[in-house]
Amino acid sequence: MPTIPLRLIAFLVGIALCGTALWHLEAARSGLSIRPLAVGATPATVYRPANGGPAPAIVIAHGFAGSRQLMEAYALTLARAGYVVMSFDFEGHGRNPTPMSGDVTRVEGTTALLKREIGRVTDAALALPGVDGRVALLGHSMASDIIVRQARDDPRVAATVAISMFSQAVTATEPKNLLMISGGWEQFLRDDSLRNARLADPAATEDATIGDPARGTGRRAAVAQGVEHVSVLYATAAMGEARAWLDRTFGRTSSGPVAATGGWIVLLMAGLVVLAWPLARLLPAGAAPPPPVPLRGFLLAVLVPAAVTPLVLTLFDTRFLPVLVADYLAVHLFVYGAISLAILLWSGIRPGAVAWSAGLALAAYGITVFGGGLDRYVASFMPIPARLPIIAVIAVGAIAYMVSDSLATEGGRASFWRVLAARGAFLASLGAAVALDFHRLFFLVIIIPVIVLYYVVFGLMGGWVGRRTLSPVAVGLGLGLILAWSLGVTFPMFSPG
Repeated sequence: MPTIPLRLIAFLVGIALCGTALWHLEAARSGLSIRPLAVGATPATVYRPANGGPAPAIVIAHGFAGSRQLMEAYALTLARAGYVVMSFDFEGHGRNPTPMSGDVTRVEGTTALLKREIGRVTDAALALPGVDGRVALLGHSMASDIIVRQARDDPRVAATVAISMFSQAVTATEPKNLLMISGGWEQFLRDDSLRNARLADPAATEDATIGDPARGTGRRAAVAQGVEHVSVLYATAAMGEARAWLDRTFGRTSSGPVAATGGWIVLLMAGLVVLAWPLARLLPAGAAPPPPVPLRGFLLAVLVPAAVTPLVLTLFDTRFLPVLVADYLAVHLFVYGAISLAILLWSGIRPGAVAWSAGLALAAYGITVFGGGLDRYVASFMPIPARLPIIAVIAVGAIAYMVSDSLATEGGRASFWRVLAARGAFLASLGAAVALDFHRLFFLVIIIPVIVLYYVVFGLMGGWVGRRTLSPVAVGLGLGLILAWSLGVTFPMFSPG
């Protein structure tokens, strides 16, 4: 009996995983009308039952560095419950062409401007056909404080659902009908939500309702167990809490499953990663591997830039891009990569033959195929024109860093401890940079998990390409382009004026 090639099995498994995930993800959208809408310059999406009657409107707002797609599980759940849902991209985020502006550290600055944007979106939501004149706000993380403040100032808002909330604007009576949902692993935010609930009743406990949502006096600090700051957006318990709270506010009854899309998104991403292995085997095989990196040269190449880069950059003003802290990160990547490359070359390491087509193929797969899945189901990944120059500038630093990383880890052929040490050193250097200038660079803390995910997913793909082509530079080129693209579409555009 002939043996089935392992790469064919992997290809079929990848196709099966992707097909199954796509079927379920699209099924979650079936029976709904999902249409784009522009509220001035603000891009929005309206979700509603295909044949629904008059219903309240729910305005959904995402957190820092997020987008409409990140909140879609809540939008689908509430639209399937009969509500008219409008989700939008904040200024500077996703596909919104208007940069964030103002002082991000003051309530009278950026927060006030984002409140005005929610006000405009609320006006547009209430004007939609089929909306019965009632409205509620739902927001995550950064948006939770903004919607709390907006609900206090807008008497039309009947309820506020604040997910992963931290806000100093809550009082014993305002905003009306406040539901605070925290992930079980967000202890700090759980404590803050309970503190806010106890403003209305000092005896309040988690998962207990205070007051009466039907009268506008409701308060509840709910916990979705087993999730953290991002996975709470896919927690079925959290979505059920939000739906039940809004039903009590508006005197409605909803039933049926919530949009449990999180697991299917993970399955889709896993399928796309699995497919990358047999596809990498289609690339031309390399002729000879470059020589291994000596231990001394490796240690110098990862430890010296990790220590030197954050210290050197404290001497310079790196603000030159219209994006929050991305300009610093681009320079950090470049300086780190340049120092590491210089040490590797000094240690006798040579780039070897470069499989340019393989590097571009890796970038194309990561950006268009994997990124296309992200863009539809997870977060905005396809940039508006204003972001393309930003991506190009970040690419200079990202390619320099990833080429140095790929040479140090021998294009995926180095031992696991070397890969872990190389990438851990870079993350440590970012942590040191934040510690040295926390006021300006604290937003980097939010982006570090994105880089960790990038290492896990795209680093695995790059390793397969590197072991096939034996070209570390090609791997660095491909991964650098993917990294630049990922960062360029994630950081909010910002104009201080």
